Amino acid sequence: MSVSQRAVSEDEAEIRLDRWFRRHFPTLGQGAVQKMCRTGQIRVDGHRAEAGTRLLPGQMVRVPPLPTPPPGAPAMPAAPVPVDPRVRAELERMILYQDEQLIVIDKPFGLPVQGGPNIALHLDALVVALSRDGQKPLLVHRLDRDTSGVLLLARSPGVAAKLAAGFRGRDMEKTYWALVAGRPMPPQGRIDAALVRTRDGNGARSAIAERDDPAAARAMTDYRTLEHAARKLSWLELRPLTGRTHQLRVHCAALGTPIVGDPKYGVMRDPTWAARVEGFAQKLHLHARTLLLPHPGGGMLEVHAEPPAHMRESFTRLGFTIPSAPPPRRF
Repeated sequence: MSVSQRAVSEDEAEIRLDRWFRRHFPTLGQGAVQKMCRTGQIRVDGHRAEAGTRLLPGQMVRVPPLPTPPPGAPAMPAAPVPVDPRVRAELERMILYQDEQLIVIDKPFGLPVQGGPNIALHLDALVVALSRDGQKPLLVHRLDRDTSGVLLLARSPGVAAKLAAGFRGRDMEKTYWALVAGRPMPPQGRIDAALVRTRDGNGARSAIAERDDPAAARAMTDYRTLEHAARKLSWLELRPLTGRTHQLRVHCAALGTPIVGDPKYGVMRDPTWAARVEGFAQKLHLHARTLLLPHPGGGMLEVHAEPPAHMRESFTRLGFTIPSAPPPRRF
């Protein structure tokens, strides 16, 4: 194969360079793409580019001679694996809204969004069951394994790029519900506390950054107390203004009110913490309730998801009234 130049199409706007290569050359591994970027063999508009570079329509990608696929590798994408009808039915029950451009689902508690060490079953592999015309729906953002609620998928790379740009530009408004130990003071406000990624004996985690830490990333969350049971437990509405890893969990802990059932950030200095949550399900009580977004086809889309069973049970036990989720609306 000789060197060639390929134009980025309109539908590929904002797609990452490495994903563009995997889309056009499915037998090419990630390591090979990164190596060819490092050595300058892959270029965009004549300039060196990193694997994570976001592409724009009309840009020209230099495609060098590609490594020979390993023996037995398919020359074209493998045929789709037949989907278990039960998996398809379960995914369709999760759908809150869908149209020709996107899908919004209610991700259940405990289901990982993407694969990783010791993760065999995850949403990104399952959504092939919702493919149309050979195109698998694409994840636009993520939720933690034990966070339930509204999750957005795109039907094409072009739509995925537009929606991802909306998340980066803060055009999306996300609202979460959390049950926390204690009662925050003041009862509503903004947490503006930068985060940094660290490692300890339990692996990677996020933490409040020290002042002037060069590795810190600004993180902001608006919060409001919806209900409380004396000073024992509170129902918070959380609106993240940034999208850092574990942001809501760390910010709630920083308020002195960690989220009930959080195994990573749930430790409080208050020795009565265990008594406050005794009898409540030790599952993460964090739920993505609402997503309000500019629809790529015009107008706005608002979608709500009901909280999972363990959160409904806890709210009912505390005497909190849970409003029903309104139907999706596009306006």
